[in-house]
Amino acid sequence: MTEQTTGTPTGTVPAAPAEATPVPQAPEPLPALAPAPKPPRRVLRAIARWTVAALVLGGFGAGTAFGVTSMERTDVPGLATESDGRWDYPELSLPALPAGSPRPYSDGNVAEIHHADLRRLLLPAPAGATADKKLDGGWVSTEQYLSEYAEGKRSGIAQTLKDSAPRHVAARGWTMPDGTSTRIYLVRFNSTAFAQSFLDSITAGGSLVPLVGAPETVLDEGWSGGGKVEGTSSYVYDEAKPYGEARVRQGYVVAGDTLALVVQSRKGKESTRSVPFHQTVILQNQLLG
Repeated sequence: MTEQTTGTPTGTVPAAPAEATPVPQAPEPLPALAPAPKPPRRVLRAIARWTVAALVLGGFGAGTAFGVTSMERTDVPGLATESDGRWDYPELSLPALPAGSPRPYSDGNVAEIHHADLRRLLLPAPAGATADKKLDGGWVSTEQYLSEYAEGKRSGIAQTLKDSAPRHVAARGWTMPDGTSTRIYLVRFNSTAFAQSFLDSITAGGSLVPLVGAPETVLDEGWSGGGKVEGTSSYVYDEAKPYGEARVRQGYVVAGDTLALVVQSRKGKESTRSVPFHQTVILQNQLLG
């Protein structure tokens, strides 16, 4: 058995010992710096004031921005969109006509006759209204129409209406949450001449035949005639002061062979308002045009 020996194999040159790495010398200490001079006390006080002010303003600005973004639009001054009193009527559209029948003011309808169903030409009630069960948008009698006039004047109007030979009378009524009552009547005659003649009898001599609750009337000074359809005529009146139990407003529209009567009344000190009344007259006029 051959004995193994340790050591450097034959023919191998022993490695030279590594040179010792010099140990770095500690750097010489830097000369001590002189302490920075302290700012004057008045400067410190100024800095403190500006810092506090910046924090306060920053917090105020953040609070204001949060307040505006969390408020309703109508709560922010300058962004309010208050209503001017108009009612919210549904989108209006003209009713369909019988085949081959023209509109009242088209070139093919010189007589200005309404061929559409008169009931479909009544203005619908606005949002929030309570319908009048008696005036539900259907046909009514001439007696119902005459009931709007002062009792002592009905006989004369009844005879004039009979002489004018009305064909149909349709009516719709409603009451708004504030108590304003609206009644609309559409009376169709045999011709435009009859419709105009009947209105002339009501306004003869510049004295309007009074309605129930409005013994005296005056022209509505706030009425500008806006929205009137070309070829139609509108006449708007207000109750003269002092008002009775309920302030009554009334308006007439003559459109071809059809006469419209719009009546609004409201009991109490608040009385009727001109904006929704004018709006109602204008929209009814446009449906008839």
